[in-house]
Amino acid sequence: MPKDVNPVTEPPHQRDQGALARTALVVLVILLAAADLGAKSWAGGALADGHTVDLGLMQLRLGFNSGMAFSLGAGLPTSLVLAITGLIIGALALFAWRATRSATRIVRLALALMLGGAVANFIDRATDGVVTDYLHTGWFPTFNLADVFITGGAVVLIVATLAAPDRTAVLETPEAATRQARGPCDD
Repeated sequence: MPKDVNPVTEPPHQRDQGALARTALVVLVILLAAADLGAKSWAGGALADGHTVDLGLMQLRLGFNSGMAFSLGAGLPTSLVLAITGLIIGALALFAWRATRSATRIVRLALALMLGGAVANFIDRATDGVVTDYLHTGWFPTFNLADVFITGGAVVLIVATLAAPDRTAVLETPEAATRQARGPCDD
């Protein structure tokens, strides 16, 4: 039984909902990462040799990023960039795992979007040291579907937090909710 599940204070139906929410989170992260990696694979073949596709406001144009967001850290060794992003992904995954049981659906979606995009970019970088980008606007750095997931997830999370009646409870872990319910003197 996971450490954060307390069979004494948590009814069985809540444990089942928590397990279902966590399963949905993992499945959605895998599907999002797969969608991005599939799009990158397509772009690597279809946009090779400088081929571009004009979509009006955007072009499909192949590019590669050896750094992190906005090419930050482009001169760093790949192993260091992978280590840094791996730590960030691990921390986000741990947080999402713990918060998923009590989070709203929209917050779970936001966390899955961020994790799915981050995992896809990590896998892409791990294969050859660069992240494949293919969405080009001309006024913004070239990016990919994983970047859209990460940014979109962050925006959804911010909006969900700002729109929530009790902002402190939006991303509360089950342990914090239990402590708050018991009160500070009950510990």
